[in-house]
Amino acid sequence: MADMDQGPGTPLHDFKTYLIGWIIMLTAMMLPSEMQYIKVHNRLREKEFTDGNKKLFFYTIIFIIGYGIAWILYGSLAFLLDSLLRISNLEFIAWDKAGPTISGIVLLTAAAYQVSPLKYACLTHCRNPLGFFARHWHVNYPGVLYTGVLHGLICVMCCWALMAVMFAIGAMNLIWMGILTLMMFSEKIFPFGHKLIIPIAVFLGVVGIWIIVSPDTAPYLTNPLNHQHTIHHH
Repeated sequence: MADMDQGPGTPLHDFKTYLIGWIIMLTAMMLPSEMQYIKVHNRLREKEFTDGNKKLFFYTIIFIIGYGIAWILYGSLAFLLDSLLRISNLEFIAWDKAGPTISGIVLLTAAAYQVSPLKYACLTHCRNPLGFFARHWHVNYPGVLYTGVLHGLICVMCCWALMAVMFAIGAMNLIWMGILTLMMFSEKIFPFGHKLIIPIAVFLGVVGIWIIVSPDTAPYLTNPLNHQHTIHHH
């Protein structure tokens, strides 16, 4: 994947290839912080069953599938937006024109969303699985799927801006993938996670301004023009 990082505007390939990559990337980025929810779900669900772990396993898989549906919807919308931009062939969004400004604005938007009341409310949900399951507990398969989708949608609302940063700086940038995974894990799992909202916002804002002002010196950012030059050279 590192060799596939062409910087901002990295091609997303056809939808099938993109979707497979999106699910793999989503698993790598979101599973560490989701393990807490899955553990609480299983602990509460164990009290319902006396016939072993087989039924518990299916309930857990359905809950995870519901969660995945919400994120696949987000990824599909992102792919659609990317496709529309490519079809429109707007020259001003090219990297040698307004590209750095657009990428920087995405990071600044993510920074602003970090300190919004909606972000805080969604993060509170992500940090309180017991409270969520107390309000949305179901004992049949459709209900469990609904619970997974609902949790996933709230999680999307919590992290959509951070995930949008991936598209702004290059969807295959492994270093930024790691940075963003650490951010999402830290604010959801650590006891002081709520207090990390502002430091993360400041970091994103600083990098966003850096990309706008001096994209060539921005850390861990591949210049797509250099990549194109390398391809043409070969």
